[in-house]
This record gives sequence, structure tokens and C-alpha cells, in this order.
Amino acid sequence: MKKILLLLTVSAVLFSCNKAGENEYIITGTIEGADGKTVILEKQDEMGQLKSIDTVKIEKGTFTFKGTAKEPEMHLLQLEAAQGKVPFILENGDIEMKINKDSINMTKVIGTYNNDELNNYKEAGMKIQKKMMKFQKDNMQKMQEAQQKQDTVVMNGLRKEYSQFEKEFMKQSDEYVPAHPKAFISALLIEGMFNQMDPDLAKIKKLYNGLDKSVKDTKPGKSIKAKLDKMSGVATAVPTEVGTIAPDFSAPNPEGKSISLKQSMGKVTLIDFWASWCNPCRAENPTVVALYNELHAKGFNIIGVSLDKDATKWKDAIAKDKLVWNQISNLKFWDEPIALTYGVKSIPATYLLDASGKIVAKDLHGDALKAKIIELLGA
Repeated sequence: MKKILLLLTVSAVLFSCNKAGENEYIITGTIEGADGKTVILEKQDEMGQLKSIDTVKIEKGTFTFKGTAKEPEMHLLQLEAAQGKVPFILENGDIEMKINKDSINMTKVIGTYNNDELNNYKEAGMKIQKKMMKFQKDNMQKMQEAQQKQDTVVMNGLRKEYSQFEKEFMKQSDEYVPAHPKAFISALLIEGMFNQMDPDLAKIKKLYNGLDKSVKDTKPGKSIKAKLDKMSGVATAVPTEVGTIAPDFSAPNPEGKSISLKQSMGKVTLIDFWASWCNPCRAENPTVVALYNELHAKGFNIIGVSLDKDATKWKDAIAKDKLVWNQISNLKFWDEPIALTYGVKSIPATYLLDASGKIVAKDLHGDALKAKIIELLGA
């Protein structure tokens, strides 16, 4: 009997050492060949910058972090002298990681509901990713040959096939969220939908309304609600249709000086809403640069309004893309006041103004934009 009681006591001690308390997280990691190395627990601040939360040393092939999480939140683990980081959801409970120091990206994080769901979602996404990579490998030479011959039929055909993978990724999100109202990544997926070329606010609102209250109360959940409120309420607050006078605005340039639309006006003026993180915007920039270089001397001006939130990435993109005209931003992402005033729901978005400040065209690109500018300049 005494032996049984002793065994139960030892088991209870071991159990208590390996299990997190009710409002506590314990991250346990195992890794070979890295004793003495540092492991850093990181997260992004509101400006998108990584900051260190905690640091531990690896001893006998293991490391442990302990603490309390107020709510689920994306975090990263950085292993000293290793390439890549381990993304995971920090939440109360027992979180386990088995890390290969030479293949950080293969780390699997398990043990809590949200990390298990993150793994499931990533594994489903990897199946699409593998098909996409195979398509790229199989068609790379074909695309290169078509580009050399300027064979737009073949190029457009390949791009159309490639776009099917993007649709598969979107379908994955659209189907996952309604089926997982209590999953933290459901909020992250919905929030990411605001970055699409033309966000479907009705769909976003429906998905948001289907979330469990525990998810709505997280930071991304509250962010979705705020965006929906602002984008739904401001879109028609100020007339910005063709034929109306463009509302004036001002914001800081990269040097911190306030620049207004009025200051930037020319005989013809383009208001260009963009961001460093917007791939279609960046792809369009060389065309806009060429237009500016050709027609600026004849009276064509541009003012760029960025929906960035990271000042460094914004400034780097301006320099890399050679955007020499006025650039301004409040660095508030989709909460950019100028974008809200103009009812901008997707980027790139452009407004072309005549000398009086009247909007004469919206969202023109390429040859159509150039033709309209030349017409207005009388060049």
C-alpha cells in the first residue's frame, strides 16, 4: 500500500512539472546539437517591428519558456545562428516543439487547440503549394520562350492557369473560417481579406459575424470590426465620382513635412493610392515612372498616398522604385484617413484630375492612362 501511495505521489509531482496551470503557458522545445545556443521569443509590435519577449538557453537538448498569455497571439521563435524562424500561436497551455536546427521551417508545433489548427491549415495549404511549384517548374522554359517571342497568347494562358492556384488558396480560407468559428487563425484569415485587390465587404462581414465571441474579442477580431465600421461608413461620405472636385488632403512625406494635394497639383494630376506590400502596385510603378519622366515637363504631376504602416519599408520602396514625385502617408495601413475619405477599398487605386482639380477618370492604367493624360495636356 505504501509503495502504491509513493508511486502516486511521484506521478503527481511529475505531472505537475510538465503541465501548465490554468492561466499559464509552458513552451517545451527539443533540439539536438545546439546546447548553449540562445532561443528568443519574439512578436511584432503595432508598427510591424519584431521585439524580443523572452530569452533562454538550450541545455541538454531542451529549452523551456513559461508565462501568461492574455489572449492568443502570433509569435516567433528565433534560434541563435539558424536560418528562419518558427511561427506559432502563443496561448495558455502546454506547447511542444521538436526543432531541427538545419531545417527550422519544418518545425511542428503541437499541444494546444490553436496550434493544432494552425498545423492542419498549413498542411492543407502545402498541398496547394506543391502543385503550384510543380506547375512553375514544368512551365518555366515555356514562359521564358513566350516572353522572348512576345507571345501574349501563351503568356496569358499560363498566367490564367497559374491564377487557379490563387483561387484554391482563397477557397481554402473561405471554407475553413465558417467551419472553425473558435479558431484564432480564422480571425487572421478574415483580416487578410482586406488586402485583396477588391475586398468583398459583404463576405468579410458575414464571416466575421460567424466567429465565436472569444475570437471577436482578440486583437485581430477587434481590428476586423474597426475596419468594417470605417470602410462601410466612409465609402460614400465624400463624393469622389468622375465630374466632382477632388477633396483636398495633406499628410507627412518621408521627411516628416506635411504635403497637400493642392501643393502637388499640375495641369494634370494623378493621385496614386499604393503600398510597399502591394505587389500589383509595385508591378505598375515602372509604367508610372516612365509616364512621369515623359510628361512631367509638360505639366503632369503625381502625388502618392501610401497605405503602409512601416516607415522603413515605405521609404525603401520609394527609393527602389525611383518614385521621385511627392509621397505622403499617415502610416495607418487600411485606416489611412485619405483612403477612407476617398472610399478606397482596394489598391492600386488612382484618380486623374484636370487643372481645376476635377476628377476626370478613375483607375486607368497603361496605354489608357497615357492617352488620357496626353489628351488633357493637349500634348
